[in-house]
Parts: sequence; structure tokens; C-alpha cells
Amino acid sequence: MCLGIPGQITAITDESRLMAMADVSGVRREVSLAPVADRPLCELVGQWALIHVGFAMAIIDEDEAARTLEALRDLGEAQETLEAMAEGAKALEGTQ
Repeated sequence: MCLGIPGQITAITDESRLMAMADVSGVRREVSLAPVADRPLCELVGQWALIHVGFAMAIIDEDEAARTLEALRDLGEAQETLEAMAEGAKALEGTQ
């Protein structure tokens, strides 16, 4: 099963590589904007995107993001994924 989780694009980290920072339920992670780079990247900051394996797959509105996060929390899948992401982020911090 593929799982995409809504995240808010908070900053462009590398414009030449189409990379940005996204906040996914409090976990910050770098993602590729390549699939949604149909406009200047600066216009994507503040937008919500459906994030899957490090890629922003689609731009979604805030209401859809909230409904999706609520549904995922209800299913328990989001918590498991977020915990795995947090563990991965901690591991990366330890190597830097």
C-alpha cells in the first residue's frame, strides 16, 4: 500500500534541484518539488502537498489536508509513519 501524507511547504532549500523543506505534522523533512514544479517555486511556499517517499506528488488545499490527516490518524497509519520519519530524522542528525 502506498501512503501519502499532507505536508506544508515551508521553504525552498535548493532551487536548482527543486528541493524544499516540508512540515509533516511537526516533522520537518526535505522533499522534491519536481512533480509539482509547474510554477515558480517561491509560489509553493505555504502550500500543502501530498508527500510520498520524499516527493510532493500533488498540491492540495488546506481543508483537504486537514481531512486527510484526520482520516489517517483515525486509521493509525499516520502515527506509525510519523514515528518512523522522526526516528530517521534523529538518525540523520546524529550523523551530521
